Amino acid sequence: MTDSTTYSDICILRLSAIGDVCHGVSAVQAIQKAHPNAKVTWVVGKIEAMLLADLPGVELVVFDKKQGKVAYQQLKQQFKGRKFDVLLHMQVALRANLVARCIPAKVKIGFDWARSKELHSLFINKRIAPQQQAHVLEGFKGFAQAIGIPDYQPSWQMPVSEHDQSNADELLGTERLAGRIFVISPAASKKERNWQAERYAKLADHAHSQGFHVVITGGPTELEVTLSDDIIAATTTPILNLVGKTKLKELLCILKRAALVLAPDTGPAHMAVTVGTPVIGLYAHSNPKRTGPYLYQNYVVEVYHQNLLKQTGKTAEQLPWGTRIKGSDLMEQISVDDVTLMFDLVIEKEQL
Repeated sequence: MTDSTTYSDICILRLSAIGDVCHGVSAVQAIQKAHPNAKVTWVVGKIEAMLLADLPGVELVVFDKKQGKVAYQQLKQQFKGRKFDVLLHMQVALRANLVARCIPAKVKIGFDWARSKELHSLFINKRIAPQQQAHVLEGFKGFAQAIGIPDYQPSWQMPVSEHDQSNADELLGTERLAGRIFVISPAASKKERNWQAERYAKLADHAHSQGFHVVITGGPTELEVTLSDDIIAATTTPILNLVGKTKLKELLCILKRAALVLAPDTGPAHMAVTVGTPVIGLYAHSNPKRTGPYLYQNYVVEVYHQNLLKQTGKTAEQLPWGTRIKGSDLMEQISVDDVTLMFDLVIEKEQL
């Protein structure tokens, strides 16, 4: 579905998560190029807004889910008297669907039937074109195409200031800025999606032996702090531990300074993509062809497909796209040798 309408007031709805919001930025900026005179408003989650603050030409409206019913009431009040030409409803979660009710728009475009769930269909009146086995970012591309924008190569201009970069550089230190930096962002939101600390440590050792400075990043949660401490305890390699010490924009600047990033299925992997830093992604529970680092899917080390076949007797193409698999020890199947081999391949291919 495409059209040639000229839009002057566009609303984007994508609340979370960090990785998905990163995918969304490329679509929003493609829309801005095609509709340079349009006003763009983005309804986004509170944490995600910290990353997107000062996104050029975009009005951010924060929806804080922790406020419960009050958040919906505030949204209705904020949009009172407004009427968007189009709402691009880029999230099928029930909370996002309820948010869509609070956004006045002539046209509300949502996902195709195959990707609709949690009553999504009740909150839209048009759909993007169906896509077969699409990456999440390709789905967002579909929204741009639905308002008349031809296919495009995703690109990003992320909103960071000189102050953000200066803070990040101060955290890294002069010595690391003068050399190659290998960032390990080891923690996903769920423990089962994380690689083992001893294995991250072996990659740190290997990177250090190749002349890299090793940096660990992450948030302040107990899971992330414990995992980073365990990695450092398992190696004699000097590691700069920045876990819990960076704001999102500072983390983005650190990822930009890095030569290479190692991460499981987690937001910083996609943040790295937005600043052009190669990522080795580690995947076991979700399909990296759908959620992997978009520009670096060839650098993924995964055991998803073999476990999907083992558990279901079917391939990803024979099952609902995005089918997740369960198991507390799946990440243990990713070997140090396989990741080291990928590390060396990326170094050679990217000429790092």
